[in-house]
Amino acid sequence: MSQTIITLYTRKQCSLCDKAKATILELKERWNFTLEEIDIAQSDDLTEKFGIMIPVVHINGVEVAFGIIDKNDLSNRLQEKIAKF
Repeated sequence: MSQTIITLYTRKQCSLCDKAKATILELKERWNFTLEEIDIAQSDDLTEKFGIMIPVVHINGVEVAFGIIDKNDLSNRLQEKIAKF
């Protein structure tokens, strides 16, 4: 069984990013996954790709949410991804 990976694209001093991370950490209490946090400021390509969209959440490399992250929607997406394994 493969490990589910949530990738959070973020940057410093981003209140929506902080809220998204808190939401993801709450979901970690229920779901088994690894959280990777990537600061887009470390890469010009990522800044260009995600600049005005952050926070952006990927599950196993697939974008599932950006901007205001809804806990219930993200939980449903996790359930779909985990159920596929």
